[in-house]
Amino acid sequence: MDSSSTEILVDTGSFRLYKDGHADRADDMETVPSGFDADTGVTSKDVVIDAVTGVFVRLYLPAANDGGGKKLPILVFFHGGYFVVGSASCPKHHRFINYVVARARVIAVSVDYRLAPEHLLPAAYDDSWAALNWAMSGADPWLSEHGDTGRVFLVGASAGGNIAHNMTIAVGVHGLDTAVPARIEGTLLLHPSFCGETTIAGEPEEFWDSVKKRWAVIFPDAKGGLDDPRMNPMAAGAPSLRKLAGERMLVCAAALDPRRPRERAYYDAVKSSGWGGEVDWFESEGEGHAFFVLNYGSSEAVKLMDRVIAFVAGR
Repeated sequence: MDSSSTEILVDTGSFRLYKDGHADRADDMETVPSGFDADTGVTSKDVVIDAVTGVFVRLYLPAANDGGGKKLPILVFFHGGYFVVGSASCPKHHRFINYVVARARVIAVSVDYRLAPEHLLPAAYDDSWAALNWAMSGADPWLSEHGDTGRVFLVGASAGGNIAHNMTIAVGVHGLDTAVPARIEGTLLLHPSFCGETTIAGEPEEFWDSVKKRWAVIFPDAKGGLDDPRMNPMAAGAPSLRKLAGERMLVCAAALDPRRPRERAYYDAVKSSGWGGEVDWFESEGEGHAFFVLNYGSSEAVKLMDRVIAFVAGR
């Protein structure tokens, strides 16, 4: 047997990534069906947007109210999972989106992009770009009848936060591939995953080494390794952060997350870039990475949810 097929490069607890490029997934691959959620009154459905790749989105519609037919903001969500695990139908993400949709009164589009290493990056970025443009085109009646393409929010958690940044910069640089007018109002990054070829102050060496090994397997064609602009937005040659689309951004971090130093560096870079929008920082004390989906009822998770809702509401 080839030793590369048994040599583990990365073991996160959620998955093991091997030197030969295959993965064993132990967690975050459970699924729940779409449909009516009795706790929130939100209804969801799955729509395949690419019959060839099988990429789909899960659409969420809040309960009807007396808003007089006023259209609702559209929230496009990119799930986390290291680009290796997770899905739009993951129970934790599904629960989180149901509550955001109910409280913020938005229509949500949760993107089920293809996972690495079976589908090497940039597949996840390509799928997310296709889903964003699909959503902005009003291709589904829920979106065309109830969604306001003039008020779009891009939201991502962990690896999905990385994707949300990349979609925001892509819209700013290239524009959207849609025939209908569309506008990104804001971007919300929940514990986004960034890194670089050189460690920065406060970044744990062991964590950095794990990211480097994983990135090399899931994105072997990355330009400059971890300094590919898609992983390191501050790298030389990356698109200027002044090009970010939208008017507002919120970067959320957790004090005990090893990603926190990079997240703060990203926030500082956006703030000093000359971007015309407004960027804010929100940090959860005493919590680790993605705690808001793992311990959704905790006091810090409630605080974070309140901040998310306020951001969408423009407060």
